[in-house]
Amino acid sequence: MKNRLYSWLWKSHFIAGIIIVPFVLLLSVTGVVYLFKDNYEKDVYESYKTYEPTGQTISYESQLKIAQENWSKHPQAIVLPQAKNQTTQFTSGRFSHKSSMYINPSNGSVLGKINVSETDMHKVRKLHGELLLGSFGTKIVELVASWMFVLILSGVYLFWPKERGLKGLFTIRVKASKRLFFRDLHTVLGFWFSLLLIVILMGGFPWTDVFGSGYKWVQKTTQSGFPTTWQGRGVLSSSHSGQVVTIDKMLQKAAALNLEGEVSLNLPKSPEGVYTVSNETTHFSEMKSIHFDQYTGEVIAQNTWDDIGIMMKSRLWLMAFHQGKFGMWNFVLILVTAVALTLLSIAAIYSYLYRPSPSGLKISGSEKGGIAIVPTIIISILGILLPLFGASLIIILIGSKLFIKRKKYRVAFKA
Repeated sequence: MKNRLYSWLWKSHFIAGIIIVPFVLLLSVTGVVYLFKDNYEKDVYESYKTYEPTGQTISYESQLKIAQENWSKHPQAIVLPQAKNQTTQFTSGRFSHKSSMYINPSNGSVLGKINVSETDMHKVRKLHGELLLGSFGTKIVELVASWMFVLILSGVYLFWPKERGLKGLFTIRVKASKRLFFRDLHTVLGFWFSLLLIVILMGGFPWTDVFGSGYKWVQKTTQSGFPTTWQGRGVLSSSHSGQVVTIDKMLQKAAALNLEGEVSLNLPKSPEGVYTVSNETTHFSEMKSIHFDQYTGEVIAQNTWDDIGIMMKSRLWLMAFHQGKFGMWNFVLILVTAVALTLLSIAAIYSYLYRPSPSGLKISGSEKGGIAIVPTIIISILGILLPLFGASLIIILIGSKLFIKRKKYRVAFKA
């Protein structure tokens, strides 16, 4: 006999699914579009990033002065060129606030400027992550993602094919009624992609407001993030004696390190500041951050992947997986999963439209019986780990109690 929790899970899964499915479809579509970010931007910005070498180049020191004179931003780093026809890229800011200026090293001409916040793909990302509604939209997406997490777990629990056996995990009743067809499609896709969807969701949560803030707090408290010397800001200092090592010599030192991925030379921010050479790569074990005295050019500190805490390591891996950064296999896996999520969401809508009782929600099964301990504990833990889910769950439970009391009062009053 179905217990009260099972019946409640059924109703919650059904109703919550219908409410969030439009958001899920939006997240799926925008996620797929953003997967092609690198392909799209490669063609758009090719004229900025490459040039025709003439055999002569001007010094990086001179190029820095050109950047300072022609840019409202303050150049903070230089990307180490990896090809003879690659232009000099100066950067300022980080992440969504990052800006770049590209200079032709043969004649010093400014080829273009790019502000990440003004790019097409950044708008897609803002739509994907916050619905273009700022912090409020971020919380909506976090709430939707939290319920998606719960719906995946509850879906596996509720729709485990008891009647059809394991056959129900591999087959879809194509010749059955439309409702059964779409329900099977929803169930089969949901089951086989459940684990991947959970991992992808976990890769998105670090960007959220509430969960993300809590994660960062725990990470900072347990000192399981980047070491304090990774960025070198305000932690390390140069000897402040002698002549400053030129950018040209520092870039030679950076090239000699043979670091993997995109290598940047961060410029000193003050007379006491340091040069920092770091690289961005999805081969995380090759990540390094090396700091040089700006007057002697000597290494004064360095960090590797082994110095990064476990929470930051997990976060970096999950976020990279979420964006399909680990190569073609990862790209295809995320793409296929996003398409599957779109299909199972559409199947859920049609399953709802073809339900037996269009006039209302009627779930069969007795609501009597004991509460299942394990699912209750799992829901409680999720309510704590996912604060917005927990808060919405409390609101729903209180609302349900008030509705039941009001219904009983009206029945008693009529009697």
